[in-house]
Order: sequence, then C-alpha cells, then structure tokens
Amino acid sequence: MYQPPHTAANDAVVADAAPLLRMSGIHKRFAGVHALKGVSFSIGYGEVHALVGENGAGKSTLMKILSGAYTADEGDIFFAGERIARPSPQHMIDLGISVIYQELSLAAHLSVAENIFLGRLPTTTLGMVDWKRAQEDAAAVLERLGFVLDPAARIDSLSVAQRQMVEIARALSHRAKILVLDEPSAVLGDTELEKLFEVIERLSKEGMSFIYISHRLNEVFEIADQVTVMRDGAVIGTDAIGHVDTNRLIRMMVGRELADLYPKRVHKLGPVALQVNAMNRKGILHDISLSVRQGEILGICGLAGAGRTEVLRAIMAADPVDSGSIAYFGKPLSLGSPRQAIRLGVGLLPEDRKHQGLFLHHTVGFNITIARLKELTRSWLIGLKEEAGVVREYVQKLNVRPPLPDTKIRNLSGGNQQKCVLAKYLNAHCKILLVDEPTRGVDVGAKREIYQLLATLADEEGVAIVMVSSELPEILGLSDRVMVMRQGCITAELPREQASEETIMRYAT
Repeated sequence: MYQPPHTAANDAVVADAAPLLRMSGIHKRFAGVHALKGVSFSIGYGEVHALVGENGAGKSTLMKILSGAYTADEGDIFFAGERIARPSPQHMIDLGISVIYQELSLAAHLSVAENIFLGRLPTTTLGMVDWKRAQEDAAAVLERLGFVLDPAARIDSLSVAQRQMVEIARALSHRAKILVLDEPSAVLGDTELEKLFEVIERLSKEGMSFIYISHRLNEVFEIADQVTVMRDGAVIGTDAIGHVDTNRLIRMMVGRELADLYPKRVHKLGPVALQVNAMNRKGILHDISLSVRQGEILGICGLAGAGRTEVLRAIMAADPVDSGSIAYFGKPLSLGSPRQAIRLGVGLLPEDRKHQGLFLHHTVGFNITIARLKELTRSWLIGLKEEAGVVREYVQKLNVRPPLPDTKIRNLSGGNQQKCVLAKYLNAHCKILLVDEPTRGVDVGAKREIYQLLATLADEEGVAIVMVSSELPEILGLSDRVMVMRQGCITAELPREQASEETIMRYAT
C-alpha cells in the first residue's frame, strides 16, 4: 500500500519551471467580515515556507481553503500547474495536500496502524482486514520518518510528540506533497520540536514541501526557507528568510514597532499570599514547597513532563494530593474543589484553554461572567443590564477583538480567547492567579498585551501570580523569582537577577 514519493532530485526540473502550489487572488467573506482580501501565496518543491501573522490575520482561513474545508468566494488554486476547479477535503488529500492542526485528529482507542490507514486498511482476497500488511506498511512509513514506534500500540498510550509523528505518517501514507503544520510547538516541548525539525529537514530534501505556521519567530528562522507575513486578511510581504530579521517581521505583522515587549515592573511586594508546604502526589510531585507574595510574579519552568502544570492543578484542587498543606494569607486551607478555590479568590488559567478554560459554544459575555453569576442574580433571575455592563467593561479593558459580547467565543482568535479567560478571573476578583502557558498559540501583539495585563495585576492591584511557561524569555521578562522543576521536584529557586537561560537549563536537565 505504501509507496515512497519521488525524491527531490527527480523533481528538480519541475521545481525550476514553476511552483508546486499557487493560490491567486483569494477572497473569503463571513457574515460581512472580509476575512481574506485578494491573497496570493505560492510554495516550491521541497520548500519550507513559514506563514506568520497575528491571530485573526487570516492564516487559518487561507489554509482551510487550501485543504478544501472552506470554499473561496473568489480566486484560483493551481497545483502542479493544473487549476483545481472544485476543491474538497478528499480531493486535496488525493492530490497530496495534508493539514495537521494544533488539535490532533487521531482516534485515541485505535492503534497506530489503524490511524495511519483509517478508512483504507488493506484487505485479503477474502475481503478481511489484512492486519499483518497494515502493520508492515505502517512500520515502513514510520521508518521513513526515522521514528521507532510499535504499529500495534494504541494512540492513547503515546506521548504528544509520538502522536504528532503518527499524524505525519498518515500524511506520508497518502503520498503527501505538501504538509501544513499549524502551531506544532503549541503541543511539543523543545526536545520534541528538535526531532520534528529533523524530520522536516529530511523530508524536504526528498522533495516534500512544508507550510509552517507559528507565532514563535525563532522557529521560523531556524526551519524556514521563505516567509510570508499576513495582516488583516492580506499578504504584507514574502521574502527569503535570510533577507529579514525579527524586528522587520514584527513590524510587518503588527503594522508598528513593538519596542519593550516586556513591561517595566514596579515591584510593590506585600505579605505572603500563598504558601505551599511539602506537597506530594505519588509518582508525580515530590515535596513541593513554594510561596508567593502579594504583587509578586513567581515563574515556574522546566522541561515537558517536569510537573509544572501538576503543581498549579494541585493548588487549585483540580487534582488530589497525598500529603502537604496550603495556607492562604497565613490561614491553613483544605480545598475540596476548584469551585471552593475560586470563591476564596484563587483562579487558574489552564494550559488547554479550549477544553478546560472556556465554554466554546457560548458567547464572550457568558464566558466572562460565568464565575460570578450568583452576584448578578436577583430573585433567581440574572440582571441582564448589570451583566452587560460587566461584560462591556472587561471587553474594553482587555481590548477583546471584535468587541462583540454576543459573539460565540469559539469564533475568536487564540489571543482574544485567552483575554476572555483572564477577564473571567478578573471579574471573580481573584487575589491569587495561577497562569499556565499564558501566551501559548498567541501572536506577538497579543503577547505584549497579556504581559502588560499580568504586570498591571501584580504591580497595581497586588495580585499574587504563579506563572508556568515553556518560553524562557517570558519567564525572565516577567518573573520576580524563578523556580526550576525536573521530574516532579524543585531543583532550584533563583532571584531574577541570578537567573539566565543557561542557569535555568542546567537545573532543568
């Protein structure tokens, strides 16, 4: 079933003649919103082409048109020189165009081989599934990736990095010629990302092309040959990666200079707001002790799997612990549930905002006020005018775009969704804020806004903030103290002036 594609050498003549893919004059409108305005984009054979821009710039809409999920209102798509008259998801896959989204689309209860060949498992002459051949073909695809994985293993037993490789293997089994990777670093750690980059480099040399979407510009400079910048539904420019620098890309993305990404902090530390003593959870957390004062930002970092998220969830009572104690402004607490924690003024911005932080099928207003509805209720009825006033206040304060409280929150960009999660806990008057990956999947402009908001909460409102982040510049740019974790243990606690990327990585590894 599996057949390797042509190599780059075989495609060299074609690559010189014309691009593999050309999208020309693409327009798309949604209910009066002009999402794409005459976008043109092309990619050559064996090319790694980065697509960058702020949330809401139109990147995802363009890729959904490329995948056949959306139909363009105007414009043309040419693939290998031929115009595609009626793009559809299956037709684009058959042509060799595959998209791997942030939220992986694997069947968790099925095996690796079943996922790779889902809907097209090989059969015997009697019409039965040929399981031996399926596993052999799956092994051949994985071998080409340079990845050792049991084809019979269930997906739910794999790490996120392994699942990502299964997605890529599935695309290879379709003989993909173009692979779109949408924010892969949103789910991968640094070590896992290095492995992915090795795979991209190897496959691009064989002639496969990649469209790489990421908000982390350092990744773009590491992996891409070309970069295209989008803003407000239009292409601002395309250039070879060697002809641009970070500052120029940011200017193109946001339409202005973005100096001082991290705000200047005015440190006004108060008494200890949160004290955690000797917290343990078998096999996960080992003797965790930490404290954070009013107006302080405590940064927690470490490699993927170090236990960072688990610490926040334990403090929030989202996960049980075997032993340990928590004190809130000097008073011992025995939190039984996240609801109780919220009532006491503790809020958690989860790492997975879509599944754990938001009600995606409800409105912006509902998501902002849900944690405090009781205070807006009179005689069992919600005070709609009062609720509308609260929502309007936070939409304006946090610059949520578009500023439409009745918009379904699933239709907002990642950065604006994150602002709404923050608004929910601001509205709940949290005195302690646990923040897990605050800018994951968020563009550079929204990052600056979130950084400024966190600094304002700490410095002006005295909120105690515990922040987990995989981005060391973010940890160093915002934190007053840095706590490093490895394998469920705290390996170092550093004052900001003693912390550096090199020091942190030494303790993290």
